[in-house]
Amino acid sequence: MTGWFPADAVGWIALLLGVGLIGLAGWDMFHTVILPRASATRITVARYLAAAFWPLWRRRALAINRSSAREQALASFGPLGVVAAIAVWVALLVTGYGLAFYGLRQQLVPVPDLPGAIYLAGASVLTIGFGDITPVGIPARFLALTAAALGLGTMALGVTYLFSLYASFQRRETLIVRLEARAGAPPSGVALLEDYAAHGEGRALAGFLLEWEIWAAEVLDSHVAYPILAFFRSSHDNVSWVSALGAVLDASSLLLTTVTDGPGGEAEHVNEIGNHCVEDIGNLFGWPETGDPGVEESEFTDAHARLVNAGWSCRPVDEAWAAFRARRASYAGRLNAMALFWLTPPAPWIGDRSVRSARH
Repeated sequence: MTGWFPADAVGWIALLLGVGLIGLAGWDMFHTVILPRASATRITVARYLAAAFWPLWRRRALAINRSSAREQALASFGPLGVVAAIAVWVALLVTGYGLAFYGLRQQLVPVPDLPGAIYLAGASVLTIGFGDITPVGIPARFLALTAAALGLGTMALGVTYLFSLYASFQRRETLIVRLEARAGAPPSGVALLEDYAAHGEGRALAGFLLEWEIWAAEVLDSHVAYPILAFFRSSHDNVSWVSALGAVLDASSLLLTTVTDGPGGEAEHVNEIGNHCVEDIGNLFGWPETGDPGVEESEFTDAHARLVNAGWSCRPVDEAWAAFRARRASYAGRLNAMALFWLTPPAPWIGDRSVRSARH
């Protein structure tokens, strides 16, 4: 039997490169799945899959004329990104162990070439174990055992990752469906306040805003920890988590700056956590705040009139506009960047409103 170490320089290079790829796969899985917060590390793979392929996917989707087909194409990106991340981890492990086995090829019977070493790595990582190539040295046997352990661990982490993502997705969508019934599709903060006034449920609005405070906190936590969730589109037409967040932020901003008889405390809380959500997700993707409220004064004047007609008591329009413009400027730039980046269905005051009439 040969010694424990590679017999030549090529073997050493292959072994060290292989161990590096194995370490990269493990590091990436830890920071993507296990670490329950956004990772500050730049040495990851899954983190950059979406950044690399989303612009191409987005451009291809924009070339599709039919809105239903375009939405279907956009909706498939998030789930495919998860599958691609798991496939990259498995590929890194197989390649890394293949190179490591090739570096220790003198400890294998029969002695394989590089494709044969990668085949052994694949059989070990996927726990197939045909036994046509057998490790006989202690380092090679150790590699085979760790390959099987990491292979099983990767599959387990992949399943855990999927369950975590879909659980967060379902919790996110439940309240969005309820918002659609109140604020329309696409949702509007003004329409939400009109609906509560029309049904004489102004007091019930406080409870609704409290639910959205919890929702915004959950979205902040889950979408910063798992950024791929942001690419998961709503299963309902003309709504999205971005426009839903924007509608609730707009409604709370109107309650704080324009309406005088609304639930101000609950509006302040949901506005605070909603702003925090937009800020952190915007920072994660590199979108600065522009300071632009994103609403024309004439649009606000129309909204003010609608609120008065709905039965809300409102401040004078000039005074309300100055306060609303300052408050909305704290989140409008990042929110609009999110809507344009993910091509969310255009909503009042959010996204590319020039294409709203051309959706169908």
